[in-house]
Amino acid sequence: MNFVFLSPYFPNNFYNFCVELNNVGVNVLGIGDQPYEELRTELKDSLTEYYRVDQMEDYSQLLKACGYFTHKYGKIDRIESHNEHWLETDARLRTDFNVTGLKIDEIGPMKYKSKMKEVFNQAGLNTARGKVVDNLAEAESFIEEVGYPVVVKPDSGVGAADTYKIQNHDQLLEFLEKKLALAYIMEEYIEGKIHTFDGLTDENGNIIFSSSMVYKGGIMETVNEGLDMYYYIPRELPEDIVAAGKKTAAAFELKERFFHFEYFKMDDGRIVALEVNVRPPGGLTLDMFNYANDINIYKAYAELVLHGEFGAEISRKYNCFYVGRKNFINYRHSLEDIINKYGDYIVLHESISPILAPAIGDYGIILRTKDLAKGKEAVRFAMEKAQEEY
Repeated sequence: MNFVFLSPYFPNNFYNFCVELNNVGVNVLGIGDQPYEELRTELKDSLTEYYRVDQMEDYSQLLKACGYFTHKYGKIDRIESHNEHWLETDARLRTDFNVTGLKIDEIGPMKYKSKMKEVFNQAGLNTARGKVVDNLAEAESFIEEVGYPVVVKPDSGVGAADTYKIQNHDQLLEFLEKKLALAYIMEEYIEGKIHTFDGLTDENGNIIFSSSMVYKGGIMETVNEGLDMYYYIPRELPEDIVAAGKKTAAAFELKERFFHFEYFKMDDGRIVALEVNVRPPGGLTLDMFNYANDINIYKAYAELVLHGEFGAEISRKYNCFYVGRKNFINYRHSLEDIINKYGDYIVLHESISPILAPAIGDYGIILRTKDLAKGKEAVRFAMEKAQEEY
């Protein structure tokens, strides 16, 4: 099997996909613009060949790379990056080389938030009211319907990038004056706790692995207000979130794909569908899947691709927490203090890539506990501010 992996060095933990694909006997063919000598040793050792391009955004160079691989190794069986930034590029290449997976004419509902709403609604899921707006008159008409505040973001965007909460007319005018030349969707502001439904489907669309996360707050606020953040995977998945997630996966007809669905859970118990991402959840969450279940999700994915079977046993042995601390925040307790007090529960801690830091912190700590209250206690300790009294 020939597996073309785009940008296999980003995020930092994605090299594990290449390692495990190589371990099961797949030819892993990397394409990227990072010099080969700068790749980590484990990644270099797992690649059958690496084709360096000058510019990943130049589609003609990627076409040339895949053409070269086809000529040298035969038909390409998979093309993947697991990265939302390259979602459309992956799909174009699959279409041009007739490779299994999402094609370019299928990704619209998974890329454009306005089209996502249509699929959510057809599946019987609640959504926030929203409309693509291009000018002041359209924006004012929508706000007259839903009232302030509203949230505005690119209709096709990644994460919370270029996402704003607009609370009054002056902020609306400021946004319209400075906005990029993109299509933006405006939505009513929803106040609720963010939950996710995450997992992996097989080639027939069956969910073969599932998980869920609960967030401290919204990613938009974390980025725009410079906040620190935490989220956790509970041992027991909320039944209502699981039900909404299953409906979502079926509605979007996802096959042999990771997914990351986001929902608001309201105080009255309603679930409001927020967004679909047809890729793994970001940051270090893949590693959290492993720590929560004592599995190797990268290996399980490799076996799924090659053999069509998912062999990992999902035990949900632990609650798994991620704490993202910001360098400019004055915390009461140092990293050494945290390790000394809760080191038995900490399974990983490391610096975060600067490109991810605004959303998930400059330094990440992963800990796991069988007892949910103990995990929340450790999180409070790690996030306690120097000027606050508890």
